[in-house]
Amino acid sequence: MSADQGATYAAAGVDIAAGDEAVERIKGVVASTMRPEVLGGIGGFGGLFALNTERYTAPVLVASTDGVGTKLEVARLASRYDTVGIDLVAMCVDDLVCIGAEPLFMLDYIAVGAVDPSRIEEVVEGVAAGCRLARCALLGGETAEHGGVMGAGDLDLAGFAVGVVQRGAEIGPDRVTPGDVLIGLASPGLRSNGYTLARHVLLERAGMTLDDPAWEGATTTLADELLRPSVIYAPAVLDAIGRSPGAIHASAHITGGGIPGNLIRVLPDHVRAIVDRSEIEVPRIFDEIQRLGEVADDEMSRVFNLGVGMILVVDKDAAQTVLASVRESGVEAAVVGAIEEGDGEVIVR
Repeated sequence: MSADQGATYAAAGVDIAAGDEAVERIKGVVASTMRPEVLGGIGGFGGLFALNTERYTAPVLVASTDGVGTKLEVARLASRYDTVGIDLVAMCVDDLVCIGAEPLFMLDYIAVGAVDPSRIEEVVEGVAAGCRLARCALLGGETAEHGGVMGAGDLDLAGFAVGVVQRGAEIGPDRVTPGDVLIGLASPGLRSNGYTLARHVLLERAGMTLDDPAWEGATTTLADELLRPSVIYAPAVLDAIGRSPGAIHASAHITGGGIPGNLIRVLPDHVRAIVDRSEIEVPRIFDEIQRLGEVADDEMSRVFNLGVGMILVVDKDAAQTVLASVRESGVEAAVVGAIEEGDGEVIVR
């Protein structure tokens, strides 16, 4: 058999040259997220980060991993990948801050059927934008080409983040007591949760297209609403912790499961949470999903955040100070309830 007839990696579905081009394209983007603790750049076998042990004398590392889910299918249909990287960062670092941890760095993992360097660059630009918002470094990542396994246009995105908190300063259920106040942080869209139901209702059941107005009279398209990037709450929460040490007792990231399924994770057995969602407006896109899909109220509450992306459990005497701090950081927020003696349940009104 001649060399011209021999099997090659490229012919089998993996283009090494395209992968190398993608890496070159993103080097500058990754560099824009660097922190002083980062040693070296991308391209090695691992990322190096020198933990500041003068600031954190008893450091506890906190790690979180997540993906973007089927929001990526909307991105594929719209051929718009510039914001899904922000969603990835939000899903990871906003879990870290629920422990009180400062995000230090992230790594991403992109799986594709065929490497398109410009598309990889677009995705990573979004991840880097999210890292800058979260004040963490994009320490490295991986692009895996799964030729013959994934379709040429398919893409999946996942990642993990590492943060640090001083030992003894962790927040969580142990700090929650009756009388604490609940502060809800607003989410203008779906973030990255419930997209299987949203796509089913809007694109399949209602027959809408992504170029249609999001609702009658809307100035945004359906694609604009469904690809609205997640708010990254971590900096606002950390700033509030820094301004009012000890005031924030716990934090719940409202993802899949909604308020009931996530707030319960930070409640000890001897209390219950009473939540009043009326203080934060439900974004119109949720109303459209419920109306067009005839989705029951309980199902909406169980699947979507309904406009509340995070809930802070705060000492009642510091509630207004924390609220003001969060708002000064640019995040809309309101008091949405309180903690009472009870049996660990969440009641949403």
